[in-house]
Amino acid sequence: MSGIGKRNCGFYGKIKEIIDYLFGGFLVKVIIPIVFTIVGLFILYIVIETAVRKGINNSIIGQFLEKKYEIKEDKKSFLDDDLDNDK
Repeated sequence: MSGIGKRNCGFYGKIKEIIDYLFGGFLVKVIIPIVFTIVGLFILYIVIETAVRKGINNSIIGQFLEKKYEIKEDKKSFLDDDLDNDK
């Protein structure tokens, strides 16, 4: 009877090692850093896009071009371009 228990513990121990490797090590070392990198790049994109847009709109050249070409921008950001805001 003790031989059967040892055999099962070895099998389940191997499966536990495989699951720990796949979901513990792989998830922590590969997937989570990729997700954080993508989220960080998206936030950086929003910050740069907002800074450039406000910088151009508030500059003297930007105001001159708006007056010269009569450009009126209703949208404030690309986030406003969704189906709920279309009129």
